[in-house]
Amino acid sequence: MLPWVHWLQPILILLSSVFWTWGENCPATCLCPDPHTVDCSGRGLTRLPEEIPLDVRRLLLADNWIPRIPSDFLVLYSDLVYLDLRNNSLSYIEPGTLSTSSRLVFLDLGSNNLTEIPKGTFGESRSLIKLRLGNNPYLSMVSEDAFLGLTSLRELELERNALSTLKVGALSQLPSLRVVRLEGNPWVCNCNFTNLFEWLIENRHKLPNGVEGMECSLPMDGRRVSLTQLSKDSFRECQATLTLTDLLIIIFSGISVSVVAIMTSFFLASTVHCFQRWSKGTKGDEEESEE
Repeated sequence: MLPWVHWLQPILILLSSVFWTWGENCPATCLCPDPHTVDCSGRGLTRLPEEIPLDVRRLLLADNWIPRIPSDFLVLYSDLVYLDLRNNSLSYIEPGTLSTSSRLVFLDLGSNNLTEIPKGTFGESRSLIKLRLGNNPYLSMVSEDAFLGLTSLRELELERNALSTLKVGALSQLPSLRVVRLEGNPWVCNCNFTNLFEWLIENRHKLPNGVEGMECSLPMDGRRVSLTQLSKDSFRECQATLTLTDLLIIIFSGISVSVVAIMTSFFLASTVHCFQRWSKGTKGDEEESEE
């Protein structure tokens, strides 16, 4: 036997044992194309698979019928960086469920049945860079603090949901945000939309299709118009912001009115008191005259 064969033999044995272990740890209904990837996409799953390797880094669960994620599911998967749950039957994510995966970089929850994104849904997943929440046809509410703590988030997708309004604080507290998709929602151009409209105009470079790709409904007749047809003057009647001067005028006016009211009351009380004393004195004089 050639000398290099003797040298190569232990390496081959080691590799074969690795591949054997790798295949053994893969869930029965899934594929594992590499030691750190578990692909269970399109398997008709109605729940999360069991026996997922603890060192999994990429977990692909798209195109199934999974209705929920147990709140403690990600506790053991500390190496997970990529989680794809697209096109399932998720209707609710318990707050804190996704906060235990400290290394998660990519999360896709698009094309599900989510109805709201409450505060604490993502905890403080500071490593999260891309978050997909689009194509959830019943998603009508996103808390102002839904994304609090996601300091590394660069891409946020909220397109084609059921959002008619969104607190601008949900976006303004994302310091690393570079791309946001909001098109295809039933936005309503009322006073609640004012702050979001101003944010969109100032951050139009973060919208892949610009404001040209967004529409909203007029509150009077429900007619859909492009945001390019609107301006800050369109929401002029909604502006109720008071300047410092206005506030000082209101405060001093209130103080002045109070002082005048007090002085008037004192004057009237003094007048009544003097009149009473004068009446008593006059009456006494009349009695002395009669005597």
